Amino acid sequence: MPPPDTEPHFLEPLLGVVFDLDGTLVLSHHDFGRMRAEVIRIAEQHGVVPGHLSVRDPIHRIVETAREELANSGAPEGNLFRFEAEYPKRIDAIEAEALPRTVVRPGAESLLRALSERGFRLGVLTRSSEYFARNALARTGLGPFFPYLRSRSAPGPQKPSPEALQLLLREMEIPEDRALFVGDHLVDAECATRARVRFYGILPDPSDQSPEPMTEDRFLAGGAAAVAKDLTELARHLDVAGPMRPTPAG
Repeated sequence: MPPPDTEPHFLEPLLGVVFDLDGTLVLSHHDFGRMRAEVIRIAEQHGVVPGHLSVRDPIHRIVETAREELANSGAPEGNLFRFEAEYPKRIDAIEAEALPRTVVRPGAESLLRALSERGFRLGVLTRSSEYFARNALARTGLGPFFPYLRSRSAPGPQKPSPEALQLLLREMEIPEDRALFVGDHLVDAECATRARVRFYGILPDPSDQSPEPMTEDRFLAGGAAAVAKDLTELARHLDVAGPMRPTPAG
């Protein structure tokens, strides 16, 4: 067994909850396959050897691999700068196409309302752009619940870097051992566990047609403290599924 002090220590009660956005709170069915293909096309256009990048990898892995190859290949430095400038614009454009079909995930509004009424601070940590995130939250009526949001448009590290979550928690003034991160992907679990923040996984909505859907076993292997099949079950996990209990007289 690892030494006790190498394990994260979580304190009660929780003070804040950070949510992933797409797939967790809203359903937009992004064309991630097209996004990955476009990033690879742009990377190869600027010097990455064809065949070195795989559309089976998540976008952040494709970008990291492309950066490393462009930086170490002896290609002109401008190639890396042009890649960094071009690929986000293409992703943003494809992402924006999903806004008209973006809907709230069932159970999101009632869960967020219950958490807000009980005094939890709520935040969103997403790899979506600021434009998409703000408009998706506004379109689904969830915007007022989230005074704190960090997107891929923010300067500095992005999810799954633990620093991205730590920066958001610092803004929320929530200690890492009093926070919870909720997400629907292993990238979210990786981010939380590396930041030593408690993580709960949410299984995919039935409308998700991903070829490799997340499962409870995959989440638990990735470090999840609990897994819920949907947001209604998550509310029960967090003990906010029913009406507010009266505050004891002091």
